[in-house]
Amino acid sequence: MPTPTKDFYRILGVAENASADEIKKTYRKLAKKYHPDANPNDASAAEKFKEVSEAYSVLSDEDKRKQYDQMRKLGAFGGFGGGGGMGGFGRQPGGAPGAGAPGSAGGFSFDDIGDVGGLGDLFGSIFDFGKRRGGAGGREGGPQRGESVEYAVEIPFQTAVRGGKLPITVPITEDCPTCHGSGAKPGTDLVTCPECKGRGNIVFGQGGFAVTRPCPACGGKGKVPTDPCPTCEGRGQLRQQRQIQVTVPAGVDTGSKIRLPGQGEKGAGGGPAGDLLVTFRVQPDRFFSRDGLDIVCTVPINLAQATLGSRIRVRTVDDKRVVLRIPAGTQSGTRFRIKGQGVEKDGRRGDQYVRVQVSVPEELDDRERKLMEEFAEAAGLKY
Repeated sequence: MPTPTKDFYRILGVAENASADEIKKTYRKLAKKYHPDANPNDASAAEKFKEVSEAYSVLSDEDKRKQYDQMRKLGAFGGFGGGGGMGGFGRQPGGAPGAGAPGSAGGFSFDDIGDVGGLGDLFGSIFDFGKRRGGAGGREGGPQRGESVEYAVEIPFQTAVRGGKLPITVPITEDCPTCHGSGAKPGTDLVTCPECKGRGNIVFGQGGFAVTRPCPACGGKGKVPTDPCPTCEGRGQLRQQRQIQVTVPAGVDTGSKIRLPGQGEKGAGGGPAGDLLVTFRVQPDRFFSRDGLDIVCTVPINLAQATLGSRIRVRTVDDKRVVLRIPAGTQSGTRFRIKGQGVEKDGRRGDQYVRVQVSVPEELDDRERKLMEEFAEAAGLKY
């Protein structure tokens, strides 16, 4: 029986001596390829995405990668038995190599590693130990909290400034609506899994090692359907598009996050659902831009307004119209402040800054040109 392993280098498709940059570049390529958003309703792509993310979480961390490489040198990925590597474990006093078969009194289990150098936890994360799915024989059976989901959403500039409601569609794995998560065709029964005999996990062993993993036949449930559900093909779950109404707080900016408790992936064994983490990306506005809590805009004025002075009406982010006085002789590029018309956040509010841009006519008729020449001569302007 082949030994179950998670070879993170193989999963990412990089060499053991790959640089951190190479690992990062490869991960980004794979994550983009298998991301659930790019593969809706594809359970295999979602599982592959989790695999490459898990591999990257270890290989991108210098300390974790060192521990992982130490484990490889100890023989974890080269066969567990024989006279090399860690084959000495599992010998009974005076016994033959491998005398401690899985489940025997002298057998070696990864639980025995404990917390020495962090290897026990690392083995646990790599070989799973049946924890995540809450299998009947897992070390931490019972309800398990679901995974949190991160989702990025673009929002209009005005919504980011003033706040509001925003509907979003998030890909989430949920119980199949046909079989309600059982995996069985309606009207049929579940029977004890023949692979794990209802335990929910199976034990692999070789050379004295014992590795517990969720049963691949029943997914750690201990039961399998006699007739699989046609909707989910017996998996009990489907990748669905969930509609969620998000309340956008006033004053958010690109990179701002909010947490929606209980809107993430469903927990195993009746455990609570994870959270949904929403990251905002603010769309640019054709008129306004933002500088912290201040709002900035550019308003064109004509030559007469700049020269003689004028009053103009300026729009604010609250869709109001504010009268702004332009003094005579105003130069193009001059900025004016409208106090208290910026972004409001945490009890503070910025200002609005209006930059005026003097617009010069591109063409003049004969009469206009003559009047401009007279003006230039009277003002002593050279042209």
